[in-house]
Amino acid sequence: MSNKAIVLDSNILIRAVLGKRVRELTVEHASSIRFFAPDIAYADARKYLPPLLEKRGVRAEAAMRVLDGLAAIVHAIDADVYLGMKQQALERIERRDADDWPILACAMTLGCPVWTEDTDFFGTGVATWTTDRVALYFE
Repeated sequence: MSNKAIVLDSNILIRAVLGKRVRELTVEHASSIRFFAPDIAYADARKYLPPLLEKRGVRAEAAMRVLDGLAAIVHAIDADVYLGMKQQALERIERRDADDWPILACAMTLGCPVWTEDTDFFGTGVATWTTDRVALYFE
């Protein structure tokens, strides 16, 4: 196992449930990359997935099992682990989206990049990878 790690934003967790590419990337690289997400990212995914699934005519139970199964690969980080970086993370991201501070604080605490489709993380001082480029980081 390499020392590489990455923090997933809730939009990536949601994409892992709704699509194939993100899920394939995490499963394919699970033996060489450590994947993390703050506990709040899982909470957000659980909040936003049911209405998205309903619009697509997909049964929520099966999709939520996929999300639960991701926890074996994408480890949830409890707030007490990253809370110490809250103020610094807020200073870097609050003008764009203060609600994203836990993802940024988690990445700062762990010293690793963020995997997101959200441009609010650009310019925060933490490397940011999008799904179309993240495989470059994994290599």
